[in-house]
Amino acid sequence: MSEVTRILSAIEQGDPHAAAQLLPLIYEDLRQLAARKLAQEKPGQTLQATALVHEAYLRLVDVDRAQHWDSRRHFFAAAAEAMRRILVEDARRKGSVKHGGGRARVALDDALLGEVRPNPALLEIDELLDQLAAVNAKAAELVKLRFFAGLTGEQTAVVLDMSPRSVDLLWAYARAWFFEKMQRGR
Repeated sequence: MSEVTRILSAIEQGDPHAAAQLLPLIYEDLRQLAARKLAQEKPGQTLQATALVHEAYLRLVDVDRAQHWDSRRHFFAAAAEAMRRILVEDARRKGSVKHGGGRARVALDDALLGEVRPNPALLEIDELLDQLAAVNAKAAELVKLRFFAGLTGEQTAVVLDMSPRSVDLLWAYARAWFFEKMQRGR
């Protein structure tokens, strides 16, 4: 049993000191996941990797809600899901009228040149991800890990306990499924 798995088990048992022991062991891995994901976001993103990691971590080790992780792999899959939800909530918040929804940041150079870059369709991707989960849950999990957590194909294979070739095939399927749905307008 790895040190992370042992600490996760202690958290489940209600050990009040276990959560403090977990963060130093996994912080750098979570930070790298968050940094990779935020690097894919549009320029001008106000959410930083550190804030994303901290928010995800707080959701994962919430002592008021019982959490059960079978392994380090299961914990990181839950972390990917937490990061996805945080990014989607942030996108929805920014899309609200109260927070300037409908307005887009435009760099001064772009404004002078008359260019406006479209925002990524994060909310549309989230909706489609729910639809994909109904059709193929494993493919949806793969998309969460690759797109929202920024894992590589090899890392995803380890997390999902699949061969790298199977992950590549499932990734190709998921991308084709998304392409078709986005072309057709869902």
